[in-house]
Amino acid sequence: MEKRQLGQSDLMVAPLTMGGNVFGWTIDEARSFEVLDGFTAAGFNLIDTADVYSRWAANNEGGESETIIGNWMKARNNRNDVIIATKVGGDMGQGKKDLSRSYIIRAAEDSLRRLQTDYIDLYQTHWDDDTTPVEETLEAYQQLIKEGKVRWIGASNLSPARLLASLTASEKQDLPRYQTFQPHYNLYVRDQFEKELEQICTDHRLGVISYYSLASGFLTGKYRSKEDLSKSARGGGVATYLDERGFKILAALDQVAARYHTQPASVAIAWLIARPSVTAPIASATSLTQLQDLIAAAQLSLDADAIALLDEASAWR
Repeated sequence: MEKRQLGQSDLMVAPLTMGGNVFGWTIDEARSFEVLDGFTAAGFNLIDTADVYSRWAANNEGGESETIIGNWMKARNNRNDVIIATKVGGDMGQGKKDLSRSYIIRAAEDSLRRLQTDYIDLYQTHWDDDTTPVEETLEAYQQLIKEGKVRWIGASNLSPARLLASLTASEKQDLPRYQTFQPHYNLYVRDQFEKELEQICTDHRLGVISYYSLASGFLTGKYRSKEDLSKSARGGGVATYLDERGFKILAALDQVAARYHTQPASVAIAWLIARPSVTAPIASATSLTQLQDLIAAAQLSLDADAIALLDEASAWR
């Protein structure tokens, strides 16, 4: 399996990230173990989660995904074989997004406990807290790195201005530097990343691990009408894609998938993997069948004609 460097860190990852948002939400621990076993058996090693996964689900309080991943690593005794990325800053009951130094230090301890590990490979700013100076946030990470509890740091959902401010503060004040950026990016949602963030990531050699890589399942081709939205718990988030542009993208995915004898989901992920700015897109799976489509994506090399067709169908300008 090809390995790619995450930013300028020493983390080498296969070109696909397992999204842990479904663990403890749409699949239970046993099914999560199956998916994680299949993912790592295929040669992949980067697993992304967050402390707030999946606080939104009924009877959940947050931390369910981390807990399942921690139980899995303990059961498999494989902590050194996987790269764990988690996130901090979301609302875990405190009623706001929080990137203050004191909060990050406490939250990291909670994540370490749930993950049953001494260290987090990639600790990421999940959501911005514009009431906290970027320097204070980076100082918290600096403390965690010095204590050996965090290896590298990344960011997600920062505005271009705040991302640049963070990178500048790291350089000028000798603070830890974000090595990765996690944007909302896929064949349908292209404009914000490509207009405002992609060049920053390229210029500063940030590893990009895009989320919603399959647009909540829309790019699998599973949802083609309003009647299809009831097919899963995530269907409600797909309605906005059922428009002329969305159907044009699905048609292009169908055409390329037929040519390569594969599935639309595999093509959609392969398009991201082929993007020079993207290191390892994130996608989740709730079954081994879905996992096979993700695995196939990493083995699919789209030619220039296929990429051009997909680019044109999904053009946002």
